[in-house]
Amino acid sequence: MPETADDAAKLQGHPMIDIRIGVRKLSAGTTIAAIALLLVAPAVHTARAEPAATPRLQLEPEGHTGLSGKSLAVAKKYMISTANPLASEAGRAMLREGGSATDAAIAAQLVLGLVEPQSSGLGGGAFLLHWDEAQKALKAYDGRETAPAAAKPDRFLKAGKPIGFGEAVHSGLSIGTPGLVRLLEHAHQRHGKLPWARLFEPALKLAHDGFQISNRLYFLLRWFGPESFAPAARRHFFDSTGSALPIGHLLKSPAYATTLEAIAKGGAGAFYSGPIAEGIIAAAKGAPNAPGDLTLDDLAGYKVVERDPICVVYRAHRVCGMSPPSSGSVAVAQALKIVEPFDLGSRPEDATRTQALHLIVEAERLAYADRDRYLADPDFVPVPKGLLDPAYIATRSALIDPAKAMAQAEPGLPPDADKRAFGIDATQENIGTSHLSVIDADGNTVSLTTTIEGAFGSGVFANGFLLNNQLTDFSFRYEDDTGRPIANRVEGGKRPRSTMAPTIVFDEKGDVFATLGSPGGGRIILFVMKSLVGLIDWKLDAQAAIDLPNFGSSGNTVELEYGWSTIWRALQLRSYGHRISPDLMNSGLHAIVRRNGVLEGGADPRREGVALGD
Repeated sequence: MPETADDAAKLQGHPMIDIRIGVRKLSAGTTIAAIALLLVAPAVHTARAEPAATPRLQLEPEGHTGLSGKSLAVAKKYMISTANPLASEAGRAMLREGGSATDAAIAAQLVLGLVEPQSSGLGGGAFLLHWDEAQKALKAYDGRETAPAAAKPDRFLKAGKPIGFGEAVHSGLSIGTPGLVRLLEHAHQRHGKLPWARLFEPALKLAHDGFQISNRLYFLLRWFGPESFAPAARRHFFDSTGSALPIGHLLKSPAYATTLEAIAKGGAGAFYSGPIAEGIIAAAKGAPNAPGDLTLDDLAGYKVVERDPICVVYRAHRVCGMSPPSSGSVAVAQALKIVEPFDLGSRPEDATRTQALHLIVEAERLAYADRDRYLADPDFVPVPKGLLDPAYIATRSALIDPAKAMAQAEPGLPPDADKRAFGIDATQENIGTSHLSVIDADGNTVSLTTTIEGAFGSGVFANGFLLNNQLTDFSFRYEDDTGRPIANRVEGGKRPRSTMAPTIVFDEKGDVFATLGSPGGGRIILFVMKSLVGLIDWKLDAQAAIDLPNFGSSGNTVELEYGWSTIWRALQLRSYGHRISPDLMNSGLHAIVRRNGVLEGGADPRREGVALGD
């Protein structure tokens, strides 16, 4: 039913809804609601469709494998929320021993790389946000992968045209220098309490003894099939007939255990030089489609970068995240400030207000337009400092009509930027990754988003772990049709632009209010934005904010998560002039909220994780 008389009036006499549904492979866990929508959609197309706007290419490699209802977790001392129960248990074990939030995050991440290999691991990178409660200090650590020194801007071009995305992913061209191991050591040296080797014990036990393959891992292996993996990975995850190892199969990983033992004993140096490094180089050079050009010097020279966090005040809360080369937190901050002058409601029931969704979507469209034009690795590209300038934000807010969608969201001109200096972005974005959140007994807080890029990364296996395909996060084209250089072009030693947005929120007193983040590639901004508005504006608890249906816009269409309300919500948003694109918006939000002296933990029902604490 319409929510208000105005809604009803808008729908009367309005052209029928135009829902664009792309042809895609649906996973075994696709919901009945999604299938119902696919069946209904043709009946609600207009007889003469409007010309389709150029869509942002979104790839969904970690598609929906079924919902699992989650209850709000509550604790008094400490809490961790991750994408897998075994990882959450490993992190909680460290917290129970008096370990820090960083200790718990490291132990959990080492387990995630084993039991959730499609999302993150030693062969990838991460961004880590850390709050030191005693020092009242917020640190942002950049462990993003880097392009090999030999990489050139035309890396993904053949005869002047971009090669196929799948061809690029499953090749050595996609493999960047992993940053995760160096990041974990860097963070432990500054914020760890337990011995480094102790943090490896939970993952080592699971690698030696085996873990049971979960529903999610099995369905994703089936979805991708053995042809997506290089031979060594194929032998690890599939049987001799090419069938994915079944649900409940006890998967042992002796090669991963050997790698962990070496790092536990020798530190990150054992990863970036010696037999492990040589194994990485050999695997990259032997990748299918095209050999990699990663060298031992690339590995030995990798460094973590400490960057200034991005922070804005939104409705008396200080929302902080990662600065470039991650674009996620900048875009979230921009969208929050753009929408702040508008009333989104202040009660849980306001989360269903169509106008609030419209306003959020319009703010996101403007933020994405700026993000695509200006943001990239700041060590290679001058990132405008004026993207969050109050006067500039005011001009962007003024573009929003509360009753009507803008025809096209164009990049603006921040005070210190030259819009003509950079070309129109051509980056394709994979939707993978994992996120974990931790608050320890002393109040120290970690927000860690970690990735090997697309599901199962490059599919190339080395030393018991998968190597990333992170370099496909660069624009395949290095200049646009007018000859202007694209900010996110490939360059040797450069870090590809990311959308990861690990976030820590502080209340009006300066105390930690929440830690959260999500996987989701280019949609991470949408998922984090939804949750922040849910927590701050709509006063939802951690689990309820995560459970909200996913929605948002990164371009010219509004993306809505499949569900029973999708058609009605689409009709309502269509009345504002939006184009609608239902999709499998597979987030992996993990959040902890501190409220009234209690820790609330939420885990995304779209994945298999859990929040645990005492």
